[in-house]
Amino acid sequence: MAAKNAGQALVDQWRDILALHARTQCELDRELGRHGLCASDFEVLDVLAGGCSYRIQEIAERVHLSQSALSRLVARLEKCGLVERGLCPEDRRGVRVALTVRGRELHGAVLPVQRAVLTRMLGDTAEAGEAGAV
Repeated sequence: MAAKNAGQALVDQWRDILALHARTQCELDRELGRHGLCASDFEVLDVLAGGCSYRIQEIAERVHLSQSALSRLVARLEKCGLVERGLCPEDRRGVRVALTVRGRELHGAVLPVQRAVLTRMLGDTAEAGEAGAV
């Protein structure tokens, strides 16, 4: 009986995590949408804001999108003038992506918006995690 209850507790915890993720993702999309971005767009800009260019594969690993989904997203961001693609000097078959000046400016403008949503949606969760870790 205890194993069944423990298993159900894990399932409940997992569902709570999924629900929190869904609510946070929706809130990010809503707030960032006012600036013409969705949460995935912002994640790519945020990865690229580190100052260098990345290969598509490297970005895909960090933003948890398939390479095909990321390629479509990057094409859209490129069309908007936020990123630029270029050949990878170390592998001519590869593609590197970097922020444009416009992309860097937009990222800087919306970074506080994204952080405010995360603080609002996850602040209590983060504090509870820190308290549990002590």
